[in-house]
Amino acid sequence: MTAQQFFFFVFAFVTLISAFRVVTTGNLFHAALWLIVTLAGVAALFALLEAGFLAAVQVLLYIGAIAILIIFAVMLTRGVANPQEQRLNPWSGLGALLSAVLMAILAYVVGTFPWATPGAALAAAPADGIATLGKSLVDPAQFVLPFEVASVLLLVALIGAVYVAREKQKGE
Repeated sequence: MTAQQFFFFVFAFVTLISAFRVVTTGNLFHAALWLIVTLAGVAALFALLEAGFLAAVQVLLYIGAIAILIIFAVMLTRGVANPQEQRLNPWSGLGALLSAVLMAILAYVVGTFPWATPGAALAAAPADGIATLGKSLVDPAQFVLPFEVASVLLLVALIGAVYVAREKQKGE
């Protein structure tokens, strides 16, 4: 076993365990922290697979923005701090059953997929792929509008979360 394979298995194990803890922990804040560990494990897997751009996007976008936004939403919401509230809803059993069925389907698809054999010729990635992606995100003829709409949508969601979580004054 090579060092790369060893670290792949270590990061995969950490990612799977932390993903399991995301959905099984009873505390919403702890679930958000486990989500950060899961996303960091995925970033490490991307780095091991020599996909540096995807690893950087995983760290900057998902860990640096989305997970922190989730933590802010949890901290601004006072209702999740109540320990007397029921954590599971009546549909959790059906959700677990549906998840098991979907996992079985995914395992069947992965098991029957015709994977490439070792030594087969693979398509080479373009050398300037990241530069082309960056230019296409700011080119008015390509993706600048969806890029800006997504940023405005995230800003509106953050403002809405702060508005919903703020204390109500008398007479409001």
